[in-house]
Amino acid sequence: MEKPAKRQARPFTIPNPAPGVLPAGGATLAMDSQILAAGSWAGGYNQSFTEGLEFLGYPYLAELAQRPEYRRIVEVIATEMTRKWIRLTSKGEADETDKITKIKDEMSRLDVQKVFKTLAEQDGFFGRSHLYIDTGKTDDPDELLTPIGNGRDDLSRKKVGKGSLKALRAVEAVWTYPTNYNSNDPLRGDWYTPDMWFVMGKRIHASRLLTFIGREVPDLLKPAYSFGGLALTQMAKPYVDNWLQTRQSVNDIISAFSVFVLKTNMAANLEVGGDETAIVARAEIFNNLRNNRGLMMLDKTEEEFANVSAPLGTLDMLQAQSQEHMASVSGIPLVKLLGVTPSGLNASSDGEIRAFYDWITASQIAFFKSGLTKVLDFIQLSLFGEVDQDIEFEFEPLWELNEKERAEVRKLESEAAQIDIDSGVVSPEERRRQLANDAGSPYDGLDPDDLPDLLEEESEGLEPKGGHSLFKAEETTGATEKKETA
Repeated sequence: MEKPAKRQARPFTIPNPAPGVLPAGGATLAMDSQILAAGSWAGGYNQSFTEGLEFLGYPYLAELAQRPEYRRIVEVIATEMTRKWIRLTSKGEADETDKITKIKDEMSRLDVQKVFKTLAEQDGFFGRSHLYIDTGKTDDPDELLTPIGNGRDDLSRKKVGKGSLKALRAVEAVWTYPTNYNSNDPLRGDWYTPDMWFVMGKRIHASRLLTFIGREVPDLLKPAYSFGGLALTQMAKPYVDNWLQTRQSVNDIISAFSVFVLKTNMAANLEVGGDETAIVARAEIFNNLRNNRGLMMLDKTEEEFANVSAPLGTLDMLQAQSQEHMASVSGIPLVKLLGVTPSGLNASSDGEIRAFYDWITASQIAFFKSGLTKVLDFIQLSLFGEVDQDIEFEFEPLWELNEKERAEVRKLESEAAQIDIDSGVVSPEERRRQLANDAGSPYDGLDPDDLPDLLEEESEGLEPKGGHSLFKAEETTGATEKKETA
């Protein structure tokens, strides 16, 4: 049987879009001729440095998304990137509590957290994802061609008024196709950056269809990847393929690790004119009787029996190593990806998890921050008609202390605060206000101006719990002074 011919890799070939993405008689990928010359030049070196690497195509990437090995890798990263989400803060002196509350409510209505999780998943599966900002103009093709600005310029204030933000929608890369980009001048800001996209026949300005790419490819490959990036599934494919092959091989060995060998005289029966059915009949008798409770009959002079078994002692290690390679390429600790906990005395995966969380935080900033900033700006324009640039956001830290560690930290902070109070750096009232405004403090939400009346507590027979300076001062005075003060 002939092996199928190996398909030649064409990493610089422009991919074909899905039916309906481009309008009838639509334009090609490039709006100029420069990319064609660059692709021809790079294609001449195909065999020397590509080693068969090329864009797998969205249909095949969609097929890979069905395998649990790929889904697990992509979903773990997307989940961790959006699990704790963000905290809205204000860097100004004005009280922005009411505004922040309204922004939070609007984010819940638009389901921003879930939408951004979907964007991270699509980027992992396909190498590119899009966020469509619906301002109520979806059915107005002329309006879709116009930009809506960056959220903070005059154009955005004109285009996005109060109540105009209708929804946020994640759009898979397969339904989009780039057009209108610069491949002439690398010194310009729009170098290899499309400012217009086709979405199922509609042309939409890039400011209305934000693009998210987690793993950029070199410029020469961008047209071949439809101006997307490298999918995480494509990166992991060689390692997953090795794992699947190893898994099946181990199963095959376990299923047939022991082979029975019957040494018999085959020459007489296989020679010309011999009775070949005799060999088959002998094998059937052997198979029917070969078990621990049956009778095995051998010819005393011409037959021997042997049992050949494959060693199984190291198969678990070989299979585990093949599986762990998938964690190495994805950067996910084994305990997160596979549920494998470290073994041995005092073994812990805390270090690996901390390093993983640091990488996730960096990925959040690189992948989410620019687009999320624009989304929050458009939310403010839709709510208030203007953007308060004092309102910012930060990603919640993923690492959490346990109860004992939090108690130890609070104890150290309290001791340090007492030193600052005793040395006159801060007053008890300022420390009280700090605790009341600390979201992680057990006194979060406490009214800093509602001080307890320590003298009233003492007169009622209660032991004063506070450390108010007035009470301490009264303890140092005489009974007469204390009575006059009362």
